[in-house]
Amino acid sequence: MDCVKPMNAPAYQGIKDFILERIHSGEWAEGDLVPSENELAREFKVARMTVNRALRELTSEQVLTRVQGAGTFVARPKYESTLVAIRSISDEIAARGHRHHALVLELGATVASETLADEMQLKPGSPVFHSRVLHFENDEPVQVEARWVNPAVAPEYALQDFSRITPNQYLMRVAPLQRVEYRIEAAQPDPATSNVLKMEEGEPCLVLHRRTWSREQVASVVDLWHPGSRYRFTGHF
Repeated sequence: MDCVKPMNAPAYQGIKDFILERIHSGEWAEGDLVPSENELAREFKVARMTVNRALRELTSEQVLTRVQGAGTFVARPKYESTLVAIRSISDEIAARGHRHHALVLELGATVASETLADEMQLKPGSPVFHSRVLHFENDEPVQVEARWVNPAVAPEYALQDFSRITPNQYLMRVAPLQRVEYRIEAAQPDPATSNVLKMEEGEPCLVLHRRTWSREQVASVVDLWHPGSRYRFTGHF
């Protein structure tokens, strides 16, 4: 093991950095067993309580998972989305050094129901564009984007190739953002959404519901569905 740590860094931080380096380099993958507290204590020449602190912190940060009687393992990553800025999921994924690609499930026109029309400030039965796009991080599906768009704001929306540009990127270009509101809730996905996200039976989703305005009109309403077991939202001010 390479046990070098930055000068003046606490001993437990050196152990955390060692573990994180092995994970980020790909040497340790999801589900791999991490050396025991005794092994790490001997290697780093520290007390077990120092190792325990490092492992506890990494577990609370969801980097590791500890199984009573079995040991400590590399946890499944929870992909993140920031709530401070409206960013395309492809940009979020690229910022983590991962690959994004998308599969267009639906793209076309529909008519607004009474509930949707009220939210989009349109008359019931008004034409709106509708798209459903499945987003992948590396090769794992992480988001179903179900979006409704006001044709007056983006008249060529349904002509775009959303496997090459995300709906968010396109709308930010043609309909400059004026304001936004959103809410987050846990919800059970329909079978089609659960299936394409490769979710366990009964697993809930984290759903971000967002409404955006451009040029004094509601431009878009979107529901972003994420597997609850492997996604989280973060933010800071």
